[in-house]
Amino acid sequence: MGFHMFDLIIVAVIGLAIFGPKAFQSVARNAGKGVAQAKNAKDKIMAELPLEEIAKVTDSIPQVPLSPQQAVRMLMTPEQKASSKKEQPAKTSEQAAETKVDA
Repeated sequence: MGFHMFDLIIVAVIGLAIFGPKAFQSVARNAGKGVAQAKNAKDKIMAELPLEEIAKVTDSIPQVPLSPQQAVRMLMTPEQKASSKKEQPAKTSEQAAETKVDA
């Protein structure tokens, strides 16, 4: 998808024919300034986002399969994920109990 060099040349020629050389130069300059302002605004917003909180939320959302193979894999192994999540807290409590006994 996207633009190729030939497409950009055609757009530039049509713009030159419609607006004329001076107006086209002004339009192109203003478009460039607008793109720069949009990029700066995006960078500013991205710097202010709480990325750690967003990562926590996305981890809690279940994964959506992107292909039929992923869907089948997810349907075949839900018990393994659930049992491994249940075992992890149990292990940490067992480890905590062992450290108390050792101390």
